[in-house]
Amino acid sequence: MEASGHARWFERLLAELNFELWIGDAAEIRTKRVRKQKTDRQDAELILKLMLEDRFPQIWVPSWENRDLRQLLWHRHRMVQARTRIMNQLQAVALNEGLRCKKRLWREAGREQLEAFRLAPWASQRRRDLLELLGRLDSTVAKLTQAIEQEVEKCPEARRLQTHPGVGPLTALAFVLIIGRADRFQCGKQIASYLGLVPLEESSGNRRRLGHITKQGNSLLRFLLVEAAQVTARSIPEWRSKYFHLAMRRGREIAKVAMARKLAVQMYWMMRKEWDYEQLRKFGSHAGQPGYRHGVK
Repeated sequence: MEASGHARWFERLLAELNFELWIGDAAEIRTKRVRKQKTDRQDAELILKLMLEDRFPQIWVPSWENRDLRQLLWHRHRMVQARTRIMNQLQAVALNEGLRCKKRLWREAGREQLEAFRLAPWASQRRRDLLELLGRLDSTVAKLTQAIEQEVEKCPEARRLQTHPGVGPLTALAFVLIIGRADRFQCGKQIASYLGLVPLEESSGNRRRLGHITKQGNSLLRFLLVEAAQVTARSIPEWRSKYFHLAMRRGREIAKVAMARKLAVQMYWMMRKEWDYEQLRKFGSHAGQPGYRHGVK
C-alpha cells in the first residue's frame, strides 16, 4: 500500500493476522503512473505491477515502540503550545491593567500583582480560570519532561547527541526516533532533504530559481532543530559569527534555517559514527574518506 495517514488500525490488523505489509513512497509511485486517469483499480494494478517487476519503492517504517514514544514528544509539544497561548492571554490581561513586566509576571511578585487587580465579574472569572489551567499545564509539562529525560537515559544514541552544545533531551530523543537508522542515509545532504531544510528548486536551461524550503518530513523535529540551533549559535563562537554573517546578508529567518541544517548534519554524523561532540570536533565528518589524515582533508 502507499503511505497514507489514519491507517494504523489496518497495519495492526494485518500484523495480528501475520501478514507482511509493505508501505511504499506515495510520491515515487505517483511518478511511475503514465495515464492521467486515476482510479482505485488502476492504483492497485500499478502497485501489483511494481511488485512483480521488483520496482516497488518500499520505505522504512518505525516500530510500534518508536511510534508510541513519538506520541510522547508530540503530546508535550502540544501541551507547551497550549500553555503559551494561556500565558499570552494572561499577559494581555496584565497589559490592559497597565502592568508590563514580561517574564517577571510569572514570578511570585508578578503573580501577586496579577491576582490583586480589581476586575469586572466575567473578567475576574476568566483570569481565575486561566490561572487554574496554567497550573495544570505546568504540572503536566513537568511530568512529560521527566518522562522524556528517563527515555533519554535508556538510549545511548540520544545521550551522545546531548553532548552537542544546544541539544537538549527533547531534541536528541526526537532526532533518534525520527531518523531511525543512520545508515539509511549516505550523506548530510540527504538528511537535510529528508527533514525539509533544503530550498525548492525550479531550474531550466541556464535559469535557476531557488524558493523557500520544502518543509517535507517531520515538522516537530524541524521546529526543534531551529530552536536548538539558536542556542548553539549563542554557545559556540564560530557558530555565532556564521549566524550573524548570514543574518546580515540574507535575514534572520534564513540564517536560523541554515544553522538548523548545519546542526542536523552534525547530529547525523555523530549518530552514524557513534561519536560524542568532542570526537566530532577532533575527527570531523570526513574521517575515513580519501585524502583525510590527522583531522585534515
